[in-house]
Amino acid sequence: MMMAEIWSLGGSLQIATIVFLWKILENYFSGHLRRSIISYGTKLASLVSPYIYIKFPEFVGDSEEYVGVKRSDAYAAIETYLSGKSSREAKYLKAIDVKDSSQPVQLSMDENEGVTDEFEGIKLSWVAKKEYTITQQSFSFNPQMDEKRYYELTFHKSHRDFVNGTYINHVIQKGKAITVSNRQRKLYTNNPSQSWERYRARKWSHATFEHPKTFDTLAMESKKKLEIVNDLENFSKGKDYHKKIGKAWKRGYLLYGPPGTGKSSMIAAMANHLEYDIYDLELTTVKNNTELRKLLIETTDGLWSAIGGEKIFVFTTNYVERLDPALIRRGRMDMYIELSYCGFEAFKVLAKNYLDIDSHPLFATIGHLLEETNITPAEVAEKLMPKCMNEDAETCLKKLIEALETAKDEAKMKAEEEARLKVETEEKEKQEDALEDVKVDGSLAKVKENCVGVVKDNGATA
Repeated sequence: MMMAEIWSLGGSLQIATIVFLWKILENYFSGHLRRSIISYGTKLASLVSPYIYIKFPEFVGDSEEYVGVKRSDAYAAIETYLSGKSSREAKYLKAIDVKDSSQPVQLSMDENEGVTDEFEGIKLSWVAKKEYTITQQSFSFNPQMDEKRYYELTFHKSHRDFVNGTYINHVIQKGKAITVSNRQRKLYTNNPSQSWERYRARKWSHATFEHPKTFDTLAMESKKKLEIVNDLENFSKGKDYHKKIGKAWKRGYLLYGPPGTGKSSMIAAMANHLEYDIYDLELTTVKNNTELRKLLIETTDGLWSAIGGEKIFVFTTNYVERLDPALIRRGRMDMYIELSYCGFEAFKVLAKNYLDIDSHPLFATIGHLLEETNITPAEVAEKLMPKCMNEDAETCLKKLIEALETAKDEAKMKAEEEARLKVETEEKEKQEDALEDVKVDGSLAKVKENCVGVVKDNGATA
């Protein structure tokens, strides 16, 4: 017989044996006596064995009638936590489809497979099991076997308090953290409020967020990047601190600078670093504070452990001087990040990203030109990107130098033109002022002449 057939036969015999023994208990022992036998048998086994067994069922709720049944979060976290150990140690595995994950298939232990775990010097054992219960359907004469999967944790009874208080919490937290790390992050955009009441309508629509930008590839001075990264990491670890001081676990960042200086790339790098989703809030579709509050309530940024409690608000603007001071005051905005024109250090990051080079004889020329020219990182990146297969690094750098020289000449011409217009404007204003003075002097002379004429005619004074 093939091995699969042997295992199949073994499973069938096991089920048949369970059914047979259950029928004996059901037919020859009363319900009360049957429960007593099971109870005393369990107690006897516990007295003999020095180990404790904890069962973690896959489903919670009334599984017999399938009313209110849901998959246990603890079971799912344990399954994820044990996945790495299972793939390394277990002989028989099963592949599980995982939705919205960067790893769509997760390996877990098959039935009756086990792995060992060691945590803070304590060894524990996990086994994937199934239990079978017999249910008699009212419309059928044949009993039905109901399979219920669960994980069984075994440990020495001397570690009871440690396992109950520390280890189980560690397993569940670690499993959920792995799930968050592996999940596909999403980019959400808010739907117009007039469509919220439609059938199955949602306030947010989403798409998979796959932006590759990280702080390593972000064109910015390394000192400023390090400052931002440290601030983000301190925030992400601040749950207990914010709870202690009674302050909402949130952080506000204001990104400002000319178009093309990397504001969107900065947001992507922040999201990738913290493994957060992004909610792109279009305020022009929000009518009032009530709608805004409803949108924010339905966001779940951040780590699973906070249940969406921590949030990072990022405001972006090209013209910070035009914003209402009340909007960007200290306390509302925790950190101001200016994203300006491309400097030499930012250029070297872009050269590494697009050309995979750390140095080149043309770098010195580019460095001098960058000091004399305002050019955005987006414009630099566009010149550094090869347009065809035969364009090497030197060709791309020369294109950038040409663009910088052109921009320098254009900036010089623009400055000269602005200076010329300023002189012309000032000269015109002087001429207008002089003409106005002449008009005023002429009017005064005419008034004086008329007044004198009145005195001559009738001797009266005006």
